[in-house]
Amino acid sequence: MRKILLTGKNGQVGWELQRTLASLGDVVVVGHHEMDLADPDSIRKVIGQVGPDLIVNAAAYSAVDKAESEPDLAMAVNGVAPGIMAEEAKRLNAVMVHYSTDYVFDGTKTDPYSEEDTPNPLNVYGRTKLAGERAIQAVGVPHLILRTSWVYAARGKNFLLTMLKLARERSELKIVDDQIGAPTWGRMLAEATSQILAQHLSPLCRQSASITDVSGVYHVVSEGSTTWYGFARKIFEEASRGASFAMPRLIPIPATDYPLPAVRPRNSTMSNVKLGQTFGLAIPSWEKSLALCLQEMTKSA
Repeated sequence: MRKILLTGKNGQVGWELQRTLASLGDVVVVGHHEMDLADPDSIRKVIGQVGPDLIVNAAAYSAVDKAESEPDLAMAVNGVAPGIMAEEAKRLNAVMVHYSTDYVFDGTKTDPYSEEDTPNPLNVYGRTKLAGERAIQAVGVPHLILRTSWVYAARGKNFLLTMLKLARERSELKIVDDQIGAPTWGRMLAEATSQILAQHLSPLCRQSASITDVSGVYHVVSEGSTTWYGFARKIFEEASRGASFAMPRLIPIPATDYPLPAVRPRNSTMSNVKLGQTFGLAIPSWEKSLALCLQEMTKSA
């Protein structure tokens, strides 16, 4: 049976991948305590012990603002570790899947970014994630690098959960309204990943050469776009469909009124065209995915 090593087991996407990857093989999940991505020896040891046919790296140093004061640690986890995983995957004749970010772009473009656009990250997080992409590409292992944006889920730390928490604590919220992106549900991203792999990993073989034919960078984001203010407003509109939810007053503000250590791109939108053309996948709108996520949260509450 195909053996799959999944990192980031407690993360937003990693948690969902544990379920969606199960039909593709025997999934071995690891978190920070099992495999320290800041320690090259730990990475090599775990991969050597597992001997995977497929590595799915859903782990990352994702504290965007904290990365500004911890650039070395962020680079070790986001920039160096993926390259080491790629080296080990190549040694094992395995395939690698890795997640990257809209923050590799500077946001100066007015249209959605394509995979052919030149990256120019504005912050440490974006620079380290770009370094990870390039490290994987340099090794030459069969790979899929999936860039996504504004990820949220029913668990972890994300904008959705922060807004729901603040709504219980405050009657008024000021939200940035001049940064644009596509909120993307972690479950949708996990399902898209598994659908792609199911197409190109033969059920009769542990590994399929067809991944080599489609190796590269792909954008995987919800269709459509909004601002953080628009995202917050939609969250509260959907949440208010429930029995007891008091919607706070929302005030749109420019990013300059809410300064953070890490500079964010004004335009984080990315195009799914290459994804659709290559794999035939149609990604739902961010509004539809958000509604489904909140419905699931209500059911499990």
